[in-house]
Amino acid sequence: MSALITPELVALDSNLGLEPSTVIRHLVELVVASGRATEVDGLLKDALAREAKTSTGIPGGLAIPHCRSTAVTQPTLAFARLASPVDFGSKDGPADLVFFIAAPDGADQEHLKLLAKLARSLMKKDFTASLRSAGSAAEIVQLVGAVVTPVPVAAGGVPAAETGTGTGTSAGAHTAIKRLVAVTACPTGIAHTYMAADALVAAAKEAGVDLQVETQGSAGATPLASSIIAAADAVIFAVDVDVRGRERFAGLPVISSPVKRGIDEPAKMIQEALAASENPNARRVAGGTGAVADDSTEANEHFGQKVKRALLTGVSYMIPFVAGGGLLIALGFLLGGYQITEVADDVVINNSFGNLPEGGLLAYLGAVFFKIGALSMGFLVPALAGYIAFAIADRPGIAPGFVAGAVAGFMDAGFLGGIVGGLLAGVVAASIGRLSVPRWLRSLMPVVIIPLVASIVASGAMFFVLGGPIALLTLGLSDFLNGLTGASAIVLGIILGLMMAFDLGGPLNKVAYAFAVAGLGAATVANQAPWQIMAAVMAAGMVPPLAMALATVINKKLFTIAERENGKAAWLLGASFITEGAIPFAAADVFRVIPASMLGAAVTGGLSMMWGVTSKAPHGGVFVFFAIDNFLLFVLSIVIGTVISAFAVVGLKRYVVRKPKVDEAALATA
Repeated sequence: MSALITPELVALDSNLGLEPSTVIRHLVELVVASGRATEVDGLLKDALAREAKTSTGIPGGLAIPHCRSTAVTQPTLAFARLASPVDFGSKDGPADLVFFIAAPDGADQEHLKLLAKLARSLMKKDFTASLRSAGSAAEIVQLVGAVVTPVPVAAGGVPAAETGTGTGTSAGAHTAIKRLVAVTACPTGIAHTYMAADALVAAAKEAGVDLQVETQGSAGATPLASSIIAAADAVIFAVDVDVRGRERFAGLPVISSPVKRGIDEPAKMIQEALAASENPNARRVAGGTGAVADDSTEANEHFGQKVKRALLTGVSYMIPFVAGGGLLIALGFLLGGYQITEVADDVVINNSFGNLPEGGLLAYLGAVFFKIGALSMGFLVPALAGYIAFAIADRPGIAPGFVAGAVAGFMDAGFLGGIVGGLLAGVVAASIGRLSVPRWLRSLMPVVIIPLVASIVASGAMFFVLGGPIALLTLGLSDFLNGLTGASAIVLGIILGLMMAFDLGGPLNKVAYAFAVAGLGAATVANQAPWQIMAAVMAAGMVPPLAMALATVINKKLFTIAERENGKAAWLLGASFITEGAIPFAAADVFRVIPASMLGAAVTGGLSMMWGVTSKAPHGGVFVFFAIDNFLLFVLSIVIGTVISAFAVVGLKRYVVRKPKVDEAALATA
């Protein structure tokens, strides 16, 4: 196995600038110069993208930027001891010791285990002190080599010599010592995963607590034994990604946070877990595979944030039903003509490949595609409601949510009814899930009791109280939109365009998109307003990424290397109606990118409505041209909005707001 670090990969007492990007760039260049990576730009882009997700500074004057990259040919460590410390985002101040961990996409497990071992060692004060006092690059290499020697691994993926849980008691032994379990995981799975595990273990040992940790990282994971989980009093999730096998911890009080908090505040998390174990009303793991981010933020969310998170989850899970169904309906119109809406049922039931209808094979296929699409669209409201409930109550909320959504559809309460039904089902399911029940009953709660009771309560409320008023409101809104013509329709297009560009895939964007999609089921040849709204929303949503891509061509000096690379990808993302393609630009310069994007998107939305462009497909951008009437006008509205936004953002960057001082090394030469 080749050495992870050599003297050529060490920079001692260097002054590498005041920004993390300059330090990372220097270390990337060392890796490439040593022949362990193929290109600076690709590796730098991946490293900075990882840095943008979560700061890599950790307590003790340390930073561990790291990434996986196709540019890396072998797992590598590069090290810098900085003469002028740089702020990498740690709460206790800037870092003077920086390890850059570069791993190939297909790194072997043995190398990844060694990298994880180094990450753990950085939590030891004597090791970091030795790094600060080392007199040469060779001494640094020797120190690092001494700590990355493989050691036996205990259950949970934490080395036995470092778990610190040594209470000397088995899972079944009688003792007053509290028992906790934890799961740590980060997106890359190289450093934070293991450092959080060791920090929690050390804090637990100091508090006299028996803690067993399961590290779900790139070096592999050994699941905690079921007997250890069963004996635990609470569980800690220090994670930035989904917890694998989350249902194993069902019923346990849970403390959940981003993985970095496990490094920064391990003692506090241990105390919170101990308090939760004594609190009968503490939040508990309901089981399933819900998004970990929901748990990590729920404790600090106010009501509005919880509702927003639930709605966004519902919309995101609904979109695949709508996208597939809408495209199939569009194909049905293309092959079978507009009359397919009236004859599809009869054609599908009474005909086959051996008994084709009057219009022949195309008419038959058109009817089949249209019917499949219509059935898929029938899941719109139930899926929306089901996954709203899922966001609130995890897997036990799915069935009550789907049922409440189906009731909303049955009562013509539509999209609004699905939202209300999903929220109600989720709240009821979550409330039941928090009840303290005997351990023998816990396994029945998520699969029988919670779905049954929550379905009765939520769907009963929709039938008896809420469904009728919401149906009337939905009907009134539909009539209002169908009546929009002329100037009022243009104003609606402008508003929808502003919403699509305001947060680039965030809450307002999703509301506008969901509003457009919800009307597709009611669209007919005689009532094309929903198709016009859909076209305006899709066209406006394509403008921000296309505009940013064009802006990087108009004046590339205004953008970093990473932004120029993102600009190349944004052409395809924008053409495909993936508004999120503009997010990297907005994250770096929100006060200039967002206003510019909104300006062009508003123009595009208004033009699309003014020209009466229609789209029977809810997604796909220019690639669903066959489902878009007045396609040339559709494209023209996008081109106009794109040009406006591109020149607006270039103008804002160059003239209106003084460009902040940036690292010249992070910019490519003209």
